[in-house]
Amino acid sequence: MSETFPSATTRPDSAVMRERQRLAFDLDVDICVIGAGLAGLTVALEAARLGASVAVLEGRHVGWNASGHQLGTVMPGYGLPISDLIARVGFEDARELWSLSRQGADCVRANATEDLIPGIALSEGALEVSNVDVGDQLISRLQMLSEDFETEVEGWQVERVRDELKTGRYFHGMYYPKAFQIDGGKYVHGLADLARRAGARIFEDTPVVSIDPSGIRKRIVTPSARLRASHIVLAGNVHLGAPLKRLSETLLPVWRYAAVTAPLGERLAEAIRFQGSVTDSDGVDHFRIVDGDRLMWASPETTWAARPQRFAGAIARRIRTIFPQLGNVEIADVFSGAVGQTVHGMPQIGQLRRGLWVSSGFGRQGLNTSAIAGQLIARSILWGDDRWRLFSPFELVWAGGPTGRVAGQLVGMWGRGSSAAAGALARYRERARAQERIREARRLEANRQAGTRPQLRRPPPGRPRPERPPPPAAVDSSEGEGV
Repeated sequence: MSETFPSATTRPDSAVMRERQRLAFDLDVDICVIGAGLAGLTVALEAARLGASVAVLEGRHVGWNASGHQLGTVMPGYGLPISDLIARVGFEDARELWSLSRQGADCVRANATEDLIPGIALSEGALEVSNVDVGDQLISRLQMLSEDFETEVEGWQVERVRDELKTGRYFHGMYYPKAFQIDGGKYVHGLADLARRAGARIFEDTPVVSIDPSGIRKRIVTPSARLRASHIVLAGNVHLGAPLKRLSETLLPVWRYAAVTAPLGERLAEAIRFQGSVTDSDGVDHFRIVDGDRLMWASPETTWAARPQRFAGAIARRIRTIFPQLGNVEIADVFSGAVGQTVHGMPQIGQLRRGLWVSSGFGRQGLNTSAIAGQLIARSILWGDDRWRLFSPFELVWAGGPTGRVAGQLVGMWGRGSSAAAGALARYRERARAQERIREARRLEANRQAGTRPQLRRPPPGRPRPERPPPPAAVDSSEGEGV
């Protein structure tokens, strides 16, 4: 539901940049975090707040990949559908995992305040819309989320969805009033600032050459320094590099592309009234209004990297398909970021061996899940909290290498094609029902004006006509008379 998507990246000011230099001296710390994205920075922040000495090693710069390029929607849940989650771990553990995802969203909200991160631009509400008419399924899902999983959610009928989104492409919706949106670029750099203020040391342009996780004190080698730590947290997503190739190969890299339009003026308000984020139930589109009259839209997805500008036309066409009244929109900028998806759809959170931890594989649901991962790992190291074991059933599974990428691309294309076909069929059926109602109304009106009773509708071809009951037998008036 909530997902990691591209958005504008906000770079920190030069004073902060000067404090994030390359590691050029040997260092001993309690915890070494590899990767300065959402996951790594959250671990660093939580551990530093709890009193540990922390060093973060980043091969490029803070938030350079998907963590700094996201739509910024925060809501509970995982990439794995809730029904599949229950089937995998059972009802009670699924409830616990879902509760953790809610706590992750609460953690982001606690950090994403104007006092802590100025300009975070928090807005409320998220809407998940269906491409097909699934009212019955919506009711059962609403009951499960609200009653069994204690999540505040509302069901929206088709009329209300289309009152907020002026398009015939969507049917029912599920509204999450406690979900919210933030400026994703500002958030990841704000996390870095908060971690630094708490005492964590962040070193950019410091790739890891090798690690030795054996022994009580682990060894990490960088191009210009060595580092020793009691615990290592691997939070580098699909870019962990050669020293951790076996781990990075458990993730399928997926690039998603998004764009921000030029200002659209009043025509945007006429097409979209909803001020939160919108995602469709098939995971094809995700969009929201930014800066008052711009549209941020994420849609194309590939398992291979490409120049983001190549997708500007595809995104513009997609916007025109969903909201034709907007006409040809001008694309001001296009962004991309690679997320790591696991085979089972759940994040990788836990201890690989004594003192070696992993926090990765968050897919499109990165904000709330990376937040809870940071809390769980930091509190396990320092407090002995073992709730991370709830993720143990979701083991590391090889993602298939190049073959897996090809398969992932084909599956994605098939899924988008199936979604388009199902949506087209649903809209065709809706039009057919509407036309039948119009014909029936005209027929009744014609009968009324003619002053006749409504004609019985003929049964469709191939269906037998109902048999009429036989007329009552004639009664002979002579019967019963005496002779």
